[in-house]
Amino acid sequence: MSNGESAALVQLRAYLAAVEPPFDSRLPPERALCERLGVPRPALRKALAVLEQEGQIWRHVGKGTFVGSRPLDSHADVAAIARRTNPAEVMRTRLLLEPEVAAQAAIVASPAHVAEMRTCLARSRGAASWRQYETWDNRFHRAIAEATQNGLLLALLDTLNAVRRAVTWGRLRADRDRPPPDHHSFGEHEAIVAAIADRDADHARTLMRAHLEQVGRNLLRSGLT
Repeated sequence: MSNGESAALVQLRAYLAAVEPPFDSRLPPERALCERLGVPRPALRKALAVLEQEGQIWRHVGKGTFVGSRPLDSHADVAAIARRTNPAEVMRTRLLLEPEVAAQAAIVASPAHVAEMRTCLARSRGAASWRQYETWDNRFHRAIAEATQNGLLLALLDTLNAVRRAVTWGRLRADRDRPPPDHHSFGEHEAIVAAIADRDADHARTLMRAHLEQVGRNLLRSGLT
């Protein structure tokens, strides 16, 4: 990658970090992005290709560039699955998969993977809104899946998360516009990352299960079954 292409990638990452677009939202057209970032279109396209390989964005010819990983073959597939499921089923599926994902991550995660998880933790703690928090929460759980270095497993989790976002949650927020400082996920996420960093697969599995069970209890209290 040339210096110009590297600079475009840095600029694009900084832009996404600043605006924090929600998952599945569409980015501005390439021409508008070039003007906003001050980079030539060829360099921007190289930067977009890098982020697409990382699973940060996906592109659909004729429709645009979207935040997040590509869901199945189309949004229609995700919507069809979402119509046949509900939040309770989604939680049960997460409980089947994600504890084992955390355990596998503890075995094979690199220092860079752990660093990415910790970045997500810091950004979620600093979130100014629930939307921002949930964006970083999504990225945190995907970072754990990425740390397994298993492309098929990551694809399965991406599909699950696409369905989860498509389901109508109607979550109640108790008159708060952002997570409280003592939000349960903060400490639970930090403990999971510590277990992964310590290569303790059994503890990572147990902590992830306990975390998701708490998330599930919160959904039940909100009447979202």
